[in-house]
Amino acid sequence: MGIILCMRFNFFKQSDIPERYRSNFINLYLDIAWFGVLSGTAVNFLNVYATRLGASGFQIGMLNAVGAVINLFLAIPAGHWISKRHTGKAVFWSSVLFRLGYFLWIPLPWLFNETGQVWALIVIALLMAIPLTPLGVGFNALFAESVPEQYRARVAGTRNITFAIAYVFSSLLAGYLLKNISFPEGYQVIFLIGAIGAAFSSYHLWHIKPVQDEVPAPLSPPIVASTPESDSTPKPSVSALRLDIWKTPFRAILLGLFFFHFAQYIVTPLYPLVFVRQLNLNDGQIGNGTAFYYLSAMLVSTQLGRIAHRVGNKRLTALGAIGMGSYPIMLAFAQSTLHFYALSFFNGFIFALVNGAYANYMLENIPADDRPPYLAWYTIMLNLAILTSSLLGPLTADLIGLTVALILFGILRAIAGLALLKWG
Repeated sequence: MGIILCMRFNFFKQSDIPERYRSNFINLYLDIAWFGVLSGTAVNFLNVYATRLGASGFQIGMLNAVGAVINLFLAIPAGHWISKRHTGKAVFWSSVLFRLGYFLWIPLPWLFNETGQVWALIVIALLMAIPLTPLGVGFNALFAESVPEQYRARVAGTRNITFAIAYVFSSLLAGYLLKNISFPEGYQVIFLIGAIGAAFSSYHLWHIKPVQDEVPAPLSPPIVASTPESDSTPKPSVSALRLDIWKTPFRAILLGLFFFHFAQYIVTPLYPLVFVRQLNLNDGQIGNGTAFYYLSAMLVSTQLGRIAHRVGNKRLTALGAIGMGSYPIMLAFAQSTLHFYALSFFNGFIFALVNGAYANYMLENIPADDRPPYLAWYTIMLNLAILTSSLLGPLTADLIGLTVALILFGILRAIAGLALLKWG
């Protein structure tokens, strides 16, 4: 009910938005709201579930890394595939195939022992990564096509708010259910709730349509310099790779975002180890912490458009990345549930700034008539960062200790933000 009221409030609040955009915006808000239900339940507690099954830090890293391997190989073909199809339909069907995987989590306790479940989750993540690749490439393109540039910060901020509302309520519900339903049945219930949320999210993606005020000129093939000694016709494989993108200023953005995502994800596999084995948090407390996290994100998102207008998306992304470095450092010294709650609230503030700005920063630097190949290269760099960091993070923690690793990775995040600010 709260989600619906929020949707209506934003609808009437945005009466200055032209009528032809409103349906897209409402469906974008509802898509992310249901995705918030998925994230607050199934996704939020997946790593915790794996940890309680006895998964190592390396196996938790593998949950992210295996998908990144697939995405590295499929990003360029996915961008090529998206560019030849209706963006909205391609995104919808990719989301359906991807999100069917969430339903496969539910019966795992009936089929495997604890060790088998961990490896089954890794295999499912591998399979889900195949449709996730065109979904990741296509959604950013669909967002750019369906939301004019002057409204993107505003829509991104409102999406953050609706996501946060859904996430807060669903994570609190998940924590309550896990506290009152025995293991592992409680996890099966929240996996089911998350899968249903994923299905409704895909339903709203179907209703998002590209809206173009101006029809872009047909895309010309990249110009290749020729000499009498060389064939002037580019080979199909070279053209498909679109290596010419690396000769544009977008190269600096790709490298900057790679470093940013590497520093962002290298510490992620360590969080459930800290929560469960160092702070001894139960599932209800973890749910409360994530609720505080997204409550803070929601409050900041109400001002995201205004902040982005004043600061700029690039600076906001860089400053947010620097701020994100403080979370793992402070978490390394946390000793109580109260510390965890306070840090969660603080980090939600930083997350909202980065999450609402970095995609818009990237889209500002991509030609409007040539988005899929640029986004495909971004997807490659993102997944290369996820793959390498998800494996290196747990290995580094095993070598130098969990606390030292958290501090080191926090410093790395701050350096990534400074690099993005200077060279991105």
